[in-house]
Amino acid sequence: MGGIIRRKNSLFVKKPCSLPEKGSADDGLKRSLGPLALLLLGVGSIIGAGIYVLTGAAAASFAGPGVLFSFVIAGFACVFAGLCYSELASSMPVTGSAYVYAYSTLGELPAWILGWLLVLEYGVAGSLVAVGFSGYFVSLLASFGIVIPEALSTPFVQSIPTSGGYSFVAGGGINLIAAIAVLIMATPLLFGLRNFAIVNSSIVLLKILVLLVFVAFGFSSIIPDHFSPLIPENEGGFAYGWQGVFRAASMIFFAYIGFETVSTAAAEAKKPQRDLPIGILGSLAVCTLIYMAVAAVLIGIVPFRELNVPDPLALAVDHIGKPWLLFFVKVGAVIGLTSILMSTCYGQSRIFFAMARDGLLPQAFMRLHKKHQTPWVGTIIIASCMAFAAGALPITLLGDLISIGVAATFSIVCLSVISLRNTAPELERPFKVPFGGFRIRGYWIGYVPAFGIFMCLFMITPLILDLVSKAQNGNPLPVLLLAGFIGVGASIYVFYGYRNSRMGSVESIEVENGVQVISGARS
Repeated sequence: MGGIIRRKNSLFVKKPCSLPEKGSADDGLKRSLGPLALLLLGVGSIIGAGIYVLTGAAAASFAGPGVLFSFVIAGFACVFAGLCYSELASSMPVTGSAYVYAYSTLGELPAWILGWLLVLEYGVAGSLVAVGFSGYFVSLLASFGIVIPEALSTPFVQSIPTSGGYSFVAGGGINLIAAIAVLIMATPLLFGLRNFAIVNSSIVLLKILVLLVFVAFGFSSIIPDHFSPLIPENEGGFAYGWQGVFRAASMIFFAYIGFETVSTAAAEAKKPQRDLPIGILGSLAVCTLIYMAVAAVLIGIVPFRELNVPDPLALAVDHIGKPWLLFFVKVGAVIGLTSILMSTCYGQSRIFFAMARDGLLPQAFMRLHKKHQTPWVGTIIIASCMAFAAGALPITLLGDLISIGVAATFSIVCLSVISLRNTAPELERPFKVPFGGFRIRGYWIGYVPAFGIFMCLFMITPLILDLVSKAQNGNPLPVLLLAGFIGVGASIYVFYGYRNSRMGSVESIEVENGVQVISGARS
C-alpha cells in the first residue's frame, strides 16, 4: 500500500478525482434528469435577463447597433469555456460544478475562491433576473389598469445615464416586486427536483415560443436606418465605438452562463458521461442563435438610444402596433423569467451543498428534507439573500458584478482542464476538448483551454477599466461592493472553512487495490 502524505490544513490540499464521484453517490440526491431535461435546463438558464432586459441597456449605454457584435464576441468566448466544462463534467459527474473541479485539480484555497465567485454567477444573477421580472410584471399589470407605485418597483440604488456610460445614485424606493418574486420562485425547489424539472421544461418551451413569435412578427417592422451607423462614433469613455462594443460584450457575457447550471446537475443526471456534453454545448448553440435573432429585430425596430428601459421587448412590440402581441410578449417575459429565477437558485443551492459537504460552509447548507431530499434550509437562506439584493441594486450594477464572477470562474475552469490533464492523464474522459495542445518542458497546455483563459481576460478588461474610472470620478459603489464581497468571503474561509475543512484534516490518502482511502479525516 502506497501513501500520499498531505499536510494537515494545507491550503492547497486536493480532493482525489475518485472522491468527488463517491461523495456524489452518497449525498442522497436522485438521478432523474435525461439529456432533454438537461438541455432544457441549460436553455432555461441562458435565455432570460440577457435577452429580455440587458440587450436594451447594453445597446443604449455602450454599443448601439454594434451590440450584435457584442453578442458574437461574448458567445465566442463562452464556446471555449463550454468545451472545458464538458470535459470536466463528463470526467467528474458530481454536484458542485466548477467548485469541485477546482478542488480536484488546483486545491482547497482555489476551490474556495471559485466557490465564492460562483455566488456572483448564481446568487447575484438571480437578483438581476428578478429586477427584469419586476419591470415586465409592472408593465403587464399596467395593461389591466393596475399601477404599482414607483417606490415599490425601483431599487434603492438607481442607475443614471451619463456621458461615457452611467453612474449610481441613492433613491428612496425598494424593488419589493423583485424581492417577492425571488421568494415565490424558490418555493418549488423545496419540494423536489422532479417537480422543478417539469415546471421548468414547460416554461422553457413557452419562452422560446414567445421569442420566435417576436422575431417572426417583428422582422417585417425592421427599419434599416436604425443600423446606420452600425457602430456609432465614440462619445467618450465606453459610450459607443469599438470601446463600447467590447464593454457591452463584458456586460452581457454573463447571459450565457446557463450551460454551467447543467454541470451543477451532474449528480442528478441519469447518464452524466453522455448527457452532460449534450446539455452544455447544445444549450449554448441553441441560445446563441436565438440571442442574435432577437437582438437584431429589437435594434431594427427601436432607435437604440431609447432602449434603456427594464422591458425593451415590450417597447419594441409597442412600436409594431399589435396590442395582442404586446400582451403575449409581456406575459411570456414574466413567465419566462420565472424559470431563470428557479434555475439560478437551484444552481447556487447545489454549489453551497457541495461546499458544506466538504466542511467549508455550515452544515445547514447540506441539510436535506426528510421527504423531498432537497437542501431546503440552504435554499431558503440563498433565496432570502437574493431577494435583498434584488430589492436594493439596479440591473446594470448587478450585471457588471456577475460578469466579473463569470470571467474569473471560466478562467479557473479552463486552467483546471490543463492541470488535470497533467496530474491525472489516465483519468477516463468520455469527452475531450478538441484540437489538442502543445508541451512546454513536458507540461501539456491545450489550445482550447488556453484560448478560453485569454478570452475571459479579454472580456473582463473593459469592465474593470470602467469600474476603476467610475471610482476615480466619484462613483466608488461598484468597487466598494466588490471589495466587500471579497472581504466577506475571505472572512468566512479564515474563521470557518479553514478550521472545519474535511479534506484539510486529512493526514494521508492511501491507495489500496486501486481504491483511495482517506485516513485522519474529521469524524
